[in-house]
Amino acid sequence: MALNTIPNKGLTSRGYPSDRLVTPIIINGDMSVAQRGTSFSFSSSSGFTVDRFDFERTSGATGDCTITQESDAPSNTGLVKSVKIAVDTAETPTGGGNCLFQQKLEGFNVAPLEHGQSNPPSATLSFWVKSNKTGTYSVQIKAEGSTGRYVLFDYTISSANTWEKKIITWVGDTSVALDYDSSRRLRVIWHLASGPDDKVSPTSSWATSSIFQMSSNAVNFFDDASNEIYFTGVQLEVGEFDSTSIPSFPFESYENNLQKCFRYCQKNPQKDTSGNYGIIAQGMADGSTLALCNINPLPVEMRTTASLSSSGSFRAHKPGGASSVSSIAINSDHVSSSTFAIRVTTSGITAGNGIFLEQNNDADAHIILDAEL
Repeated sequence: MALNTIPNKGLTSRGYPSDRLVTPIIINGDMSVAQRGTSFSFSSSSGFTVDRFDFERTSGATGDCTITQESDAPSNTGLVKSVKIAVDTAETPTGGGNCLFQQKLEGFNVAPLEHGQSNPPSATLSFWVKSNKTGTYSVQIKAEGSTGRYVLFDYTISSANTWEKKIITWVGDTSVALDYDSSRRLRVIWHLASGPDDKVSPTSSWATSSIFQMSSNAVNFFDDASNEIYFTGVQLEVGEFDSTSIPSFPFESYENNLQKCFRYCQKNPQKDTSGNYGIIAQGMADGSTLALCNINPLPVEMRTTASLSSSGSFRAHKPGGASSVSSIAINSDHVSSSTFAIRVTTSGITAGNGIFLEQNNDADAHIILDAEL
């Protein structure tokens, strides 16, 4: 049995030989890291929720829902947090419309699955789920690259409002390799609703398709505005396991989990700061209204050069005082996966003076660097 046995501090041995530690393929599977926030509203839109997990809807589906991080988890598991998806507006998707929850994995992290080899190992997905809507649901494992490949499985929520553990196993794809790079190469997808064009029979044999595929047996979770579903404890293991042999959840320290999430998303500051004047970046005035500031070095090298978004009120702290900031933008000539420079538009500064970019008495003010798949 092949094991993804890459040493990593902060992990438990989880029943494997004591001299071997196993790094998780799924990141933040306990839903504990939530840099972007703890509540997200989606109306005809898509986006990330807790770190590494996102909600996606496609044309033909509205996907009106609220997604929150919850302190609700199965007892006696060590899990504390979960994600809840609550339907806001009932709908039945048309055509190829889809509503789904997923984690996207880069090629560097899925090499242990050995796709494209003559005898790849099995893989096992395990997760906890709870919903008021019972019935059949589906999970799609979607490989991406020059040729789209997938396997598709049913699972059943048997008891309403009860945590249930689901385990799904398949054999790796012998036909198409997953490129070893920083691009998106595999998705784990929990389908919630699909239009008729994207409903097919489940299959444990790898099939070819570049589109989302939901099981024709699955319920439409979005058919009632009272529907809620929770997920937590997501793990992807190399090897074939069942309910008695599956390793315990690969808990990491919060620090290690956060550091892995930093590769894809970095929020600065991470938390509210005392006095609400937290320093975000530092640099130098390049005239009376423009300052050039650096976040350098980044705490973790990001997957690729990040995009920038900001929220809240900021100020430029200069010698003798501070001026409000009207805009923050990328300084594109000085960014990479490991350094990040920004252009800060303000007023009343002097060329050559040092500048701090700070929260302006706003504990929620922050910038986000995004290098997601």
